[in-house]
Amino acid sequence: MIATDDLIDYVRANRERYLGELTDWIACPSVSADPARHHEVRRSAEVAVARMKAAGLTEACVLETDGLPVAYGSWLHAEPGAPTVLIYGHHDVQPEDPIALWDSPPFVGTVRDGKIFGRGSVDDKGQVLMHLAAIEAHLRVRGSLPINVKVVVEGEEEIGSPSFEAFLAREKERLACDVVVVSDTAVFAEDMPSLTVSLRGLVHWEVRVDGPTSDLHSGYFGGIVANPIESLARMIATLRDADGRIAVPGFYDNVRELAASERAEIAALPFDARKEARGLGVSDLVGGERERLPLERMWMRPTLECNGIYGGYQGPGGKTIVPSFAHAKLSARLVADQDPAHVKAVVRGHLEASAPAGVRVSIETDGDTRAVSTSRDHPAVGAAARAMERGFGKPPVFIGTGGTIGPVSSFDRILHLPQVLIGVGLPDDCIHAPNEKFDLAQFYGGIETMAYLYDELAEAR
Repeated sequence: MIATDDLIDYVRANRERYLGELTDWIACPSVSADPARHHEVRRSAEVAVARMKAAGLTEACVLETDGLPVAYGSWLHAEPGAPTVLIYGHHDVQPEDPIALWDSPPFVGTVRDGKIFGRGSVDDKGQVLMHLAAIEAHLRVRGSLPINVKVVVEGEEEIGSPSFEAFLAREKERLACDVVVVSDTAVFAEDMPSLTVSLRGLVHWEVRVDGPTSDLHSGYFGGIVANPIESLARMIATLRDADGRIAVPGFYDNVRELAASERAEIAALPFDARKEARGLGVSDLVGGERERLPLERMWMRPTLECNGIYGGYQGPGGKTIVPSFAHAKLSARLVADQDPAHVKAVVRGHLEASAPAGVRVSIETDGDTRAVSTSRDHPAVGAAARAMERGFGKPPVFIGTGGTIGPVSSFDRILHLPQVLIGVGLPDDCIHAPNEKFDLAQFYGGIETMAYLYDELAEAR
């Protein structure tokens, strides 16, 4: 085992300073969704660059994109043959609304009960800071790193990274590396270290059903003119069968069935479906393919959801009409080997074919984010597992996540790089919601894990 007591002594002695740095960074309301705050996103990038310089990175600068800026830094002076690792995170944050539900100001890092509360505390400023603190420890204590590092901290992740792929393509040479490390995920549960080995992809549809040229009196025309809302509801109802399986021909093309050992691993995790249902305010976890385990549905199976539907009169009281149109927003989460273009096409074709007579259907599609999976047999994943065991005192479990991180897919598709997802957030951290927090034990354990990680990656060639 690589001796790292000197690094751990250093990071433990500097915990209060790291907490202060995170508090200061939270104070930047870097909300990428709000154009009025784009100057704060730039200020946040400058904070990240200043912290990179303080850590000892020999190059640190703000890089421009077609949208909001990226903070970039590098240290490329490791011994010949050492791997180059690109560390990815993001410094933009979600809007704080609804403010009234926060127990403390969203952009004031507030510590209570062993946690720091504030927007961006865990998603993702705190997890980026873990890496910068670990890099600093290596450079201050040892004077060098065992690997070459490049750090990319994006400013548009919370709005879907619209400029990131063009940035990657343009900066392909600058960003060349052997593996990408991403710390923007959570562990399975408190006191249960975890490595995420799969992320789902994402595509969208907007469906409009038009009927008469204007709203019609339902007494005169109801019963003889097709109702667009009813027609759309019928179309949506055809997307699933009675057992929750998606009924679109071709939707499941290339979806891999889990091996018995993989399903047994999932079944062994401490997941209480009834407790989870109660916490969500529902009677049972009956969405999707009901014969599948809930965690299998959440991580390893594709989904097709109606995210919104509207049409007709929405005001107070009644208005007796046949509405002229109805509109729905749909999305699908994809799993490894599914082709987003194919899925978009088969769902579109199914909806068009299921449209009742008397209405006109128009469909727009968006999104092309592929699912990503990393083999747990990859040497870098093994290195991450060893580092996490040393940082948190027990070996990690391997998990998936139902969510999507667009840049992870971009790294996979454009740079063709393996990726290690080594986040340490907790499931109850309220990301994207009021009272976002970062448990300080996770924060400090994460710093120690990253200090171990760089040594482990150097040995995992």
